[in-house]
Amino acid sequence: MANTKILKCISPIDGSLYAERETFTSTEAHEAASRAKVAQVEWAKKSIKERSELVNLGVLKLGEIQEETTIELAHQMGRPIRYGGEYSGFQFRADTMADLAEKALAPIIVEDSDAFVRRIDRIPLGVVLVIAPWNYPYMSAVNTVVPALIAGNSVLLKHSEQTLLVGERIEKAFHEAGIPKDVFQNVLLSHETTGELISSSAFDFVNFTGSVGGGKAMEIAAAGTFTGVGTELGGKDPGYVREDADLDAAVDTLIDGAMYNAGQCCCGIERIYVHESLFDAFIEKATAIVKGYKLGNPLDPETTIGPMATVRFANEVRAQIDEAIEQGARRCVDVFAEDGGAYLSPTILINVNHDMRVMREESFGPVVGIMSVKDDAEAIALMNDSEFGLTASIWTKDADKAYEIGSQIETGTVYMNRCDFVDPELCWTGCKDTGRGGGLSVIGYHNLTRPKSFHLKKQ
Repeated sequence: MANTKILKCISPIDGSLYAERETFTSTEAHEAASRAKVAQVEWAKKSIKERSELVNLGVLKLGEIQEETTIELAHQMGRPIRYGGEYSGFQFRADTMADLAEKALAPIIVEDSDAFVRRIDRIPLGVVLVIAPWNYPYMSAVNTVVPALIAGNSVLLKHSEQTLLVGERIEKAFHEAGIPKDVFQNVLLSHETTGELISSSAFDFVNFTGSVGGGKAMEIAAAGTFTGVGTELGGKDPGYVREDADLDAAVDTLIDGAMYNAGQCCCGIERIYVHESLFDAFIEKATAIVKGYKLGNPLDPETTIGPMATVRFANEVRAQIDEAIEQGARRCVDVFAEDGGAYLSPTILINVNHDMRVMREESFGPVVGIMSVKDDAEAIALMNDSEFGLTASIWTKDADKAYEIGSQIETGTVYMNRCDFVDPELCWTGCKDTGRGGGLSVIGYHNLTRPKSFHLKKQ
């Protein structure tokens, strides 16, 4: 068909072609958006309870194939099957958002008297396009898909070429649950067709999770259309270990936050600052943990760290590591047996500084640079020395001090004594080049609806 291309998922396990699909033509894409617009009107007439029940049933339907989707994820993006896929997190976020819906979407009653009714209602935006990433393809999608549907919008889901099967799985489960086919559609779009649709006002809101360049492309496409764009564009998330921290807990959690999913987490830990009094002990314990990892085929239940999603991504991380070593950084763990392709050794670097790309640019791989700091002021300055602002993790026994430090960090979320976790009752947001907008929580519902005021004079 004209104007189509073939999307190909190349498995990082062995470089083989795992799945391929043909994109929609421009005409097919516009027709899908038009059907969504029509279907949304009837969908919005259902009660919040009715919409929530259908979405919840769809989530349960997806859970019935959890074993299959776990294996598919290993093939598509390399996560070891030992971690069980993403369904538990998908369900947790979906259930939480369903529980928040009535409160989040409730009208604000300013006055209800014999003379006036004054109120503000939450109205669905219309058609929402969700562009989801490959690294957490189910859990990232659910952040917007579920609240958008429950709020009364129709949704088009465009998934990454690397995780081609995910959108199909969600679509099938939701349709089996009774969500109308045109209310939720998995769409296969090229970048060009996506931009064309946005530019022609085919959507009322676009949610994009991905690269900074991709986020800029979304905003450029939407320019002049007044289409809302929400973006989450990754990070260079820091961890800070204060002098009073529980050292064992800090090492265990921060290193896991840096290496889990082969480091391919937007809120993963990419740089760590440790008080000078704990630095040597931290490095010793961190090195021991990483030496215990098993790099290998994600289909092997013994594998603890699998390949990166593509050879291209792995090569970019290798380049950052090699450059840092050339500039004086030191690798703390010997290179594992790797293939020079998608399989990349987990790496701890010391003797690093912010002149190195590995401490400035998003790595999105199993590497972390660790620096010694003398006090809170130095740690705050280093944490803020970044173009990104998604999360920051502070390790201390003093909650007041954590809040004080956290208030000075330019970031969307501050953790104390944990990291790399998305709490669906809190707003998921960022600042600087991490993007704009806010998902999940009550605020997530507000960003997927618009306020409509009623001023009704009775006499």
